[in-house]
Amino acid sequence: MLKTITRIPVAHYKNLRARSGLSIKIDQTEIALFKLSNGKVYAIENHSPHPKGGVLSEGLVSGEYVYCPVYDWKISLVDGKVQAPDVGQVRTFKVEVKEDIVFIVI
Repeated sequence: MLKTITRIPVAHYKNLRARSGLSIKIDQTEIALFKLSNGKVYAIENHSPHPKGGVLSEGLVSGEYVYCPVYDWKISLVDGKVQAPDVGQVRTFKVEVKEDIVFIVI
């Protein structure tokens, strides 16, 4: 059986601020969208994996990482992995940019 691919438009590329997060919601899933200073766009689950949580779209972005605003955990925007010494992972989402429109691919 073939898997259906859905591209959901979520933002205009030109309206995304570099090194800032944008919170979006698709169905019941909250997603943090980030545009890096190099122009790449990443999307991850918008909830830090530690027990008290944290809204990742409000975190500080440095390179390809976001720092949780609650516990300062360093989380990769590329693969969603929490960096040592902390442990955990958040879900990542594929992003495509076509003609100024940012899509989440699910």
